[in-house]
Amino acid sequence: MIGRIAGRIDYRAADHVLIDVKGVGYLVYCSDRTLAALPAAGEHVALYTDLLVREDLLQLYGFTSLVEKEWHRLLMSVQGIGAKASLAILGTLGPEGVGRAIALGDVNAVKAAKGIGPKTAQRVVIELKDKAPEVMAMGASASVLAPEVPADDEVIEAPAAKAAPVKAPSGAAQAEALSALTNLGYGPGEAAGAVAQAAGEMPEAATADLIRAALKLLAPKG
Repeated sequence: MIGRIAGRIDYRAADHVLIDVKGVGYLVYCSDRTLAALPAAGEHVALYTDLLVREDLLQLYGFTSLVEKEWHRLLMSVQGIGAKASLAILGTLGPEGVGRAIALGDVNAVKAAKGIGPKTAQRVVIELKDKAPEVMAMGASASVLAPEVPADDEVIEAPAAKAAPVKAPSGAAQAEALSALTNLGYGPGEAAGAVAQAAGEMPEAATADLIRAALKLLAPKG
């Protein structure tokens, strides 16, 4: 599995870039949002990648962060969501927007992506809602950074990222949970109160568990 590549952008197309890595060109498909964030042709870039393998197809998809890559992997697990639909959702909402829509049950936001109907959008929200806190925890953690571009072109093979809960010191977990909730649009006061209450009930909880518990506390009653 090719998990990350770094090299020079040879050319840019409407839905992909060609990255030259020591004389070998890799076609890497990206969302509109990711393509817009990439440098111009001739510049160097590093992307996390996911390799789609089918009987008649080998296709690389590129992402600027592990959070974006993880959402792509999870979106692809939903019935009716292929690589093109996943990139459409990520291109419309961005990884943070996808997490926000799924965590808050915002079907309309997911439906706004090109080619995504109401039933498919509802499946995305229902099937991935329980997994959102783990991915949000990845985004909130300071250890999850965009890849740096090395001086020399390189291809690095790595296993696909998995959003597994990681134990963190209580203070760090609370800070990361608070960051994730404020990114969802909650006010600092209400988010801090929910995180503090959740941490009081689960003092050794990891970030994802605190996020999940705080979301339940913040959910509308009745």
